[in-house]
Amino acid sequence: MNQPETPLQRVQRSFERQGLMRLLGAAVERVEHGICVLSLPYSDKVTQQQGGFHGGAMGALADIAAGYAGLTQTPAGMEVVTVEYKINFLASCQGGNLLATGRVTKAGKRVIVTAAEVVHIADDGRETACAVLQQTLMAVPKTY
Repeated sequence: MNQPETPLQRVQRSFERQGLMRLLGAAVERVEHGICVLSLPYSDKVTQQQGGFHGGAMGALADIAAGYAGLTQTPAGMEVVTVEYKINFLASCQGGNLLATGRVTKAGKRVIVTAAEVVHIADDGRETACAVLQQTLMAVPKTY
């Protein structure tokens, strides 16, 4: 008899299919019911012209962290897709790592509302809030 996947196993298996996250060097740090934390190390793959983390990289990380938080609250055999998100950028940072924490605000049968916070962790351990995101997801049948 097969054991159901844990939230971490489910997210990790899906995350490994994300070509963009592999390309950027992101990793899954923690997954619980309704929460997902992802990290992204600083590299020349994720910078804008002035050397800071690119907003697109921050947005993608926040989108995916919040999306996987939502995935933890959908039935087996389902995935989620982003319907929309709004992001506010709060600071530009260089070096260190970004940590995006996605949380479910409200999970319905068809629509899931989530939020994410992106924090920069400098090499000396200092933390700076970088971005906040609000997102709407839709549950869809898994096709792989």
